[in-house]
Amino acid sequence: MARATRISATRKRKKKFLKRAKGFWGGRHRLYRTARETVQRALAFATRDRRKRKRAFRNLWVIRINAACRKNGVSYSKFMAGLRHAQVTLDRKSLADIAVRDGQAFKELVELAKKK
Repeated sequence: MARATRISATRKRKKKFLKRAKGFWGGRHRLYRTARETVQRALAFATRDRRKRKRAFRNLWVIRINAACRKNGVSYSKFMAGLRHAQVTLDRKSLADIAVRDGQAFKELVELAKKK
């Protein structure tokens, strides 16, 4: 009979995948091969979706800023160009937050952008 070597390393590697597969349905959390496949797939999706989330939030901020701009009688592109010329360095996240929470302050920003 051949001598088994590196058993602890194999067990550790398998346990790592099975631990990550906790909560998966059926054999996907019990059987090593299916658990490994599912975990690798899940990690790939997680990596992809971290980048997707950044795009989605930027899109949301642009939509919110655009809606607030239209309310104040200016287009999004003209507003952003006006802010750039006025040397206002607020990012879209903070502009969207101002648009949602403080309409008066956003109105002042729109006036500033219109002047420039």
